[in-house]
Amino acid sequence: MKLELRGNDERYIVEQSLLNLFPGEKPVYEPITPEDESWAVVSLHEEPDRCRVTVELCFDGKTAPYSLDASLTGTDFEREGQRRHAIARCFFLAARAVTGVTPPWGMLTGVRPDKPVTWALEQGKTPDEARAMLEEEYFVTPERAALAAETGAVAASAARGLGKRDIAVYVGIPFCPTRCAYCSFVSQSVEKSFSLVEPYVDALIAEIRAGGEMVRRAGLRVRAFYMGGGTPTTLTADQMDRVLSAFEESFDRTGCDEITVEAGRPDTITAEKLSVLKAHGVDRVSVNPQTMEDHVLRAIGRRHTAAELTEAMALVNSFGFAHVNMDLIAGLPEDTPEGFRRSLDQCLAFGTDNITVHTLSLKKGSRILLEGLKVPAPEDVAAMLDYAAPTLRAAGFAPYYLYRQKYMSGSFENIGWCRSGAECLYNIYIMSELCSILSFGAGGSTKMVEPGTNHIQRAFNLKYPKEYTERPEKCLDNQAAFAAFYESLKGAL
Repeated sequence: MKLELRGNDERYIVEQSLLNLFPGEKPVYEPITPEDESWAVVSLHEEPDRCRVTVELCFDGKTAPYSLDASLTGTDFEREGQRRHAIARCFFLAARAVTGVTPPWGMLTGVRPDKPVTWALEQGKTPDEARAMLEEEYFVTPERAALAAETGAVAASAARGLGKRDIAVYVGIPFCPTRCAYCSFVSQSVEKSFSLVEPYVDALIAEIRAGGEMVRRAGLRVRAFYMGGGTPTTLTADQMDRVLSAFEESFDRTGCDEITVEAGRPDTITAEKLSVLKAHGVDRVSVNPQTMEDHVLRAIGRRHTAAELTEAMALVNSFGFAHVNMDLIAGLPEDTPEGFRRSLDQCLAFGTDNITVHTLSLKKGSRILLEGLKVPAPEDVAAMLDYAAPTLRAAGFAPYYLYRQKYMSGSFENIGWCRSGAECLYNIYIMSELCSILSFGAGGSTKMVEPGTNHIQRAFNLKYPKEYTERPEKCLDNQAAFAAFYESLKGAL
């Protein structure tokens, strides 16, 4: 679709709206000609206290203009958000007039569609008012609005338990036994990069120790620790012991409510490694089969079977961790609604108290796209999710966090389900952006959140393990930026 912006340069919000409302259309910034059948002109006229947005949109030869006025108040940051909201709303209404289609999440295009609910609850609105706001202001369907109201309320409750100088810590281990077909993360197969693991662990420990010193000087408190990947249990028991010891010795764990380690692949789980986790006070592990169907495991490049996963879960359960999470993906290559149902039923039979149901995201760089692997149709993915929600609720689970990704099958979402008391606080903190996340390791994304606002800054570690180990100064620069962020808020906190 050809796009022309007049009086503004809000390409990001317009492109996100385009992706949401016209799947498959790509933005093109070229002059619009009379022969074109797919184009939009987005105009903004701004005055000191208000703005007027006009969108003229044409799709498949059908044209619809739409205009609206919006007030502009508050700080420059708040006014910027109001302008963007007005542009997104106007584009949505023009697109709906042309297509007659309202996506399940309405005009919401972001990763965290329940954030407006959390904000509304923090401002004193009731859950019913927050849900109605999603339907009326953002055009979210009643079903999705009710879901967001549930997860948004959990986030609002978690926010009330956080102090203004509370943070979470993430440690990334970017290695896996093999690379899954759906994966586009910065992770490397240990088969191909074994020599990088030991120097990576050394560099990671040095970064953790430096970060601990910075956090102590800044007077911050760690509330949650999460080691993810990749597959952290790709490390040896000794390497895991060294990393967890570095965290223990570098940070005050007095206020840390949970310590989570992903043990995602059953072919990396051993009694020796689980003993290390238990010895370091890990109270939550995540074992992620993605499917319990052997032919689907083969299709995505896993080198283990469902039977081996069953054995691994028996071993994990024998250690008595307080919480165990399992991940499933709806829409994997070669899967069917019947196969997905069997996988979910099996996960429930293991007795886990936390299950995350992802919807396949067709990510650039994944083997699914590069090799053209066959994936289930959107209606089959819908059938999988339609089975998951009532089945999990009947088993005593409720949704506690959700997020969306680009290029998701059927434009659905990822939902974390758990039994009461089994919520993973780290997942809530990062998905609802409730506190800063200090990230360690290659590809780490440190997020600096100003409490009580939507003001967020980010700092990124180098992406690949080799360059990460060779340039430790980049990590130190990011930690300095983290400290400076809190120093700038000293009066407010």
